[in-house]
Amino acid sequence: MSLQFFGHPFSSYTQKVLIALWADETPFEYRILEQDHPENFEELKRHSPYGLFPLIIDDGRPVFESTTIIEHLQAHHPGPNRWIPDGEEGRRVRFLDRFFDLYVMGNMQVPVADRLRPDGTQDALGVERARQKLHVAYDWLEDQIGNAWAAGDRFTLADCAAAPSLFYADWVEEIGDGRPKLKAYRERLLAHPVVVRAVDEGRPYRAYFPLGAPDRD
Repeated sequence: MSLQFFGHPFSSYTQKVLIALWADETPFEYRILEQDHPENFEELKRHSPYGLFPLIIDDGRPVFESTTIIEHLQAHHPGPNRWIPDGEEGRRVRFLDRFFDLYVMGNMQVPVADRLRPDGTQDALGVERARQKLHVAYDWLEDQIGNAWAAGDRFTLADCAAAPSLFYADWVEEIGDGRPKLKAYRERLLAHPVVVRAVDEGRPYRAYFPLGAPDRD
């Protein structure tokens, strides 16, 4: 098989790409990055300068970073979904994709990473600021999200980013009932068949989440 995908089922950015791959029914070899597959880590490090994932290898060509991978898939392995539309809608999709990655997922990762630091190296101020920034992001999204998907009536790259971002961020800092549109959007995302599959395949690894994984999802 020419398309290889390197990732971990519990990784948010892995899930972002898997949602696109599964929704388009794109055939690929899944090379899971778990301890019982050291050869996959070795191959990953040959192509990714920091050993970061997700990564795809398409006929020998490596592509990493989740947004770029989905762009590559649309260009070279197109399916029924148009992940990045043309024109103004596409620019809106790209913007929201970056917003979810940078301002939701990015701030969520600060408290998680802080919990994994060695004793005595925690950054309480940085964690508090990141939590505050999550609420700023939630409030902004509450005014942006409609009754369908992130950028309109079709499921796009923005929703691929939003699903794992909001899934994990709500564990760290709850969206709450005071943001009904955003809370309902998260629920719609988690009901989407490919998102359900991503969440279920990551379920066995929830013990990896250092802040504890709630049972409600």
